Amino acid sequence: MSETELGGYALGGRGLGRIVWALETAFKKAKAEAQDDTRIRIFILLVLFGTAFGCLALGATHSALFSGAGRGNGYTPAVGVARADLTDRNGQLLAVDLTHYGVYIDPREIWDTAETQRVLGAALPGLQPARLDKALRSDRREYLLGGLTPDEKARLQDMGLPGVSFEEEERRVYPLGLSGSHVIGFTDKGGAGLAGMEMAFDDQIRKQAGQGTGFATSLDLRVQAALEDELEKTAVKFGVQDAVGIVTNIHTGEVLALSSWPTYDPNAPGASPAYNMVDRAAASVYEPGSVFKVFSMAMALDSGAATLNSTYNVESLQIGKRTIHDFHAVHGAITLPEVFIHSSNIGTAKMALQAGAPTLTRYFKAFGLFAPAKIELNEAARPLLPRTWNEGTVASTSFGQSISVSPLNLAQGMGGILNGGELVPLTLKKVDPGQRPKGVRIVSEDTSRKMLDLMRLNVTAKEGSGGKADAPGLSVGGKTGTAQLVIGGKYSKDRVLASFAAVFPTEGPLDAERYFVLIMLKDPKRLPETYGFATAGWNAAPAAGRVIDRIAPFVGVRRTSPALAAPTTVAAAAKPSGDEGSAAIDETGQ
Repeated sequence: MSETELGGYALGGRGLGRIVWALETAFKKAKAEAQDDTRIRIFILLVLFGTAFGCLALGATHSALFSGAGRGNGYTPAVGVARADLTDRNGQLLAVDLTHYGVYIDPREIWDTAETQRVLGAALPGLQPARLDKALRSDRREYLLGGLTPDEKARLQDMGLPGVSFEEEERRVYPLGLSGSHVIGFTDKGGAGLAGMEMAFDDQIRKQAGQGTGFATSLDLRVQAALEDELEKTAVKFGVQDAVGIVTNIHTGEVLALSSWPTYDPNAPGASPAYNMVDRAAASVYEPGSVFKVFSMAMALDSGAATLNSTYNVESLQIGKRTIHDFHAVHGAITLPEVFIHSSNIGTAKMALQAGAPTLTRYFKAFGLFAPAKIELNEAARPLLPRTWNEGTVASTSFGQSISVSPLNLAQGMGGILNGGELVPLTLKKVDPGQRPKGVRIVSEDTSRKMLDLMRLNVTAKEGSGGKADAPGLSVGGKTGTAQLVIGGKYSKDRVLASFAAVFPTEGPLDAERYFVLIMLKDPKRLPETYGFATAGWNAAPAAGRVIDRIAPFVGVRRTSPALAAPTTVAAAAKPSGDEGSAAIDETGQ
């Protein structure tokens, strides 16, 4: 090989080397750039995740240190507790959240399906066989039944059944059962209030659960028990369709007891007939009859349309084609107190007509009779009012016909008339001792005093209809009402609504502690011992007297003289008629 060839070969080798070197350098550079790009991406992701976790950590720290949760000023639900305990005014339990257990089954873990089905069917009588059969044929874990108590769960667990497991679940429990069910109410399975106080105070009860304290209500279980006992015994004895009982503090508006009969068990509300579920004290309206004369008398006295010495001829009253009657007619003219104790429809109607429709409706509206009762219950019903206020409706409404109101309307309005003259809203919240809410003036103190005296006279006078409500030494006053029920659009001659509205004690200053009691019986039956009468003086009045006699020690009312006569102011205005017991059998209004 010549030198020229060798030189060319060497030159060609160096060129190839340069090419290889250039390629290698380019490859290394590209690889380095790719590595740098990957590192940048990883770094960016790390920054993003770090920032996110940092924000979460800061938020959690802020919530723990500065939110105020658990310090009594915020809602932090206790573990497993959705609602605060509901208590009466003395701390006695009305409703409480308790831990129960749900039963689950996993068919994949069961060895003997037939044996498991037999044992569970016997151990859980509330479990539907179809539900159990379906769960056993499933290919996954299934829920069987809830609401097991710790003891029931322990007994089932001791059987050692494969595939059966349990999970905790909170359940609202009502330890009193049937007692107070309508006013207490109940919740759904999710813990939301559906009726009564559980619904009315739903948000507050939930919020208070996080504070670890009970929600105190105005109820007094001792008063509630006495009222329910007497109401049920009376309802059963007279075979009534339904019944209502209410006890209130007329100065504070606190409802101490409220009962609607028939009742139901809030632990299993679905097991009761729909009829039993209605809170008739709040959600039902009635034509109340002659208890309404308390409102008419107060209107007439306060407006100046009448005085205690006013007289009325009660032999007859014709309005258009309609004749108004008194069941037991009294001849000639009688005074206003006699109109009250004889429960004269004619006298009351003449008094109302003399006052006039504008005055009557203005006072009835002030008494709260044209709107639902002011109380926290969502069930409070709106009254049914006449469309027009002509002479006929003025006369009818004055003695409790042609107008329908709830029992709570009666309690609120009469409380305002008898407490010194201020309408105070009813409440189911406990009012602090010594505190009295400021009401709206509806009648003067003088009118209030006169109405207390008239109520007392109706109990003490031998012609009065409330004698059977008297409780020794407790100065009971009251007014009866026996309203004809509307059946098929017509007033029935045989079926009535019997009511007694009572107040005690009537003696003492206007600002003395004073309580209102209402007993209402729908369609009470006539009994031999009532001489065939179904009027309120024979059934509702005695029941109210027994309630008052029992609850007086609980509300702090002390007995005085065994027999307290009516105040001389009104007694002097009432002339003896010599017709004993005439008002006690007044079918139309008594």
